[in-house]
Amino acid sequence: MSKTLTGKVALVTGGSRGIGAAIAKALADDGADVAISYSSSPDKAKQVVNELLAKGVRAHAFKADQAKAEEVEALVNDVSERFGHLDILVNNAGVFATGQVHDRANSLAELDHLFAVNVGGVVAAVRAAVPLMNGGGRIISIGSVVGEQSPFAGIADYSATKAALLGYTRGWARDLGPKGITVNTVQPGPIDTDMNPSNSEFADAQKTRTALGRYGKAEEVAAAVAFLASPEAGYITGTTLTVDGGYNA
Repeated sequence: MSKTLTGKVALVTGGSRGIGAAIAKALADDGADVAISYSSSPDKAKQVVNELLAKGVRAHAFKADQAKAEEVEALVNDVSERFGHLDILVNNAGVFATGQVHDRANSLAELDHLFAVNVGGVVAAVRAAVPLMNGGGRIISIGSVVGEQSPFAGIADYSATKAALLGYTRGWARDLGPKGITVNTVQPGPIDTDMNPSNSEFADAQKTRTALGRYGKAEEVAAAVAFLASPEAGYITGTTLTVDGGYNA
């Protein structure tokens, strides 16, 4: 297997489980040293780090609250200090919340937390990472197919956070193009994870909306991220790669 990312350092936020863990492993398979962040799962983070170390790369887990900009900035700087530099930032950490706009029982504090993690945390990470990246840096954010549509009631707030990433991706691509840094978004559809398991009560409805008639795997999302992080994707920026089995077809 070609180790196209040998010598590169990647940070995957929210990398202790699910899609984030799969992304960390895919980047390590391509030769990158990988840092992951976690907020409340130290045992899972340690397990992922051990799997990464077994692949022959450097790896470390950092605790950080993605909702707090100062912790995100410290996270990025700590990764650069420990590994010597930073080349790839994968903004994967996110939270999910539902609630219809006319339901007065919805908590505004929960809404604030949703935006703080899904948008504010990403902005903070990018702002901190850019000064540390040399030419050829990669910034990849994990969005969602609901960033382009709201297929059922009650997810407008979550959809809005993922739509914000699309706008930032296009704008940041313009800002950072002269620095040789590419910025892209990967939009998963229904993926079998702890957050959205394929055996949930909503699973059948999601499967039938896809052209392939099945849930995706975290590894299939990770493969898209690994491609965008690779040298072969050097002329791709400001765009969105959708991995949804035809959910939005």
